Amino acid sequence: MTARTAPNADQLLVNADTVIGSARTVIITEAAAIRALESKVDATFVEACQLIIRCRGRVVVSGMGKSGHVARKIAATFASTGTPSFFVHPGEASHGDLGMIMPDDIVLAISYSGETDELLFILPAIKRQGIPVISITGRPTSSLASQADINIDASVSSEACPHGLAPTASTTAALVMGDALAVALLESRGFTSDDFARSHPAGSLGRRLLLHIGDVMHSGENVPRVRLGASVSEALVEMTRKHLGMTAVVDDDGQLVGVFTDGDLRRALDDEAVNLRAATVDELMTRGPKTIGSDKLAVQAAQLMEKHQINALLVTDPDGKVVGALNIHDLLRARVV
Repeated sequence: MTARTAPNADQLLVNADTVIGSARTVIITEAAAIRALESKVDATFVEACQLIIRCRGRVVVSGMGKSGHVARKIAATFASTGTPSFFVHPGEASHGDLGMIMPDDIVLAISYSGETDELLFILPAIKRQGIPVISITGRPTSSLASQADINIDASVSSEACPHGLAPTASTTAALVMGDALAVALLESRGFTSDDFARSHPAGSLGRRLLLHIGDVMHSGENVPRVRLGASVSEALVEMTRKHLGMTAVVDDDGQLVGVFTDGDLRRALDDEAVNLRAATVDELMTRGPKTIGSDKLAVQAAQLMEKHQINALLVTDPDGKVVGALNIHDLLRARVV
């Protein structure tokens, strides 16, 4: 019998219609599998949520193979949305990692067949500790589903793989059911966007939700300011020294009266009636400038700048005194915009 020789990669040709048709079939199949999950969100799903809400420990998510990859993602989603959670590999659990699971925890076991040996092997040890087990399976009569306290049905009518072998629609369904649990728990706990940001301080969302004006503004001697009656040249020197393209104009009590910007200077240069040598900053400044408080979010400064098409803002306290300043470059450096 002659051994089959694999074709050389250079000899392989992709038929566009075949590839597009195959890809669309996968998407249609998996979309149908997701739609079918809606009817499976029932009283059992509610019971699972109630069990997790009452849990004083963590949700320990476990699975093998492709289900293991799904389990890792579900554990990460739980942890970032207010449900303390982590992943335990069922094979490693039988060699010591079972000690990571404590009596106050809950185990969420994922296996489409419900017959994964590694999960079934550690199940008695988990049950002996009185730890509740929730399973997500595709076969409600499987060994795992039968031994779990609660089984969530995530069965699919068919896989997207044409041979019906590679886990495709089934893993998508398990992942979506895990997301459904996470979001339902998030809303039940009253988990807010601020709570989410505290779990993601290094991400762009965390920066947008946690970074305040006081964290990015220039303060103290770094704030450009001149007194009422200052000459235009004095204002220009202050703007140059502080590198913000503007300067606050304050009265003798430090109250903000106006702002003098690069734009105000350009407009004065275009006005033949203005004598820059004789003019004071009071005559050229913009009165009643846009300001922001130091307790506001940095992203609010970006929104204010965009709305009014300005590049810088003065920061004032409740009494109207200037306490800081920032421009668009400060927000860019902070990666808020």
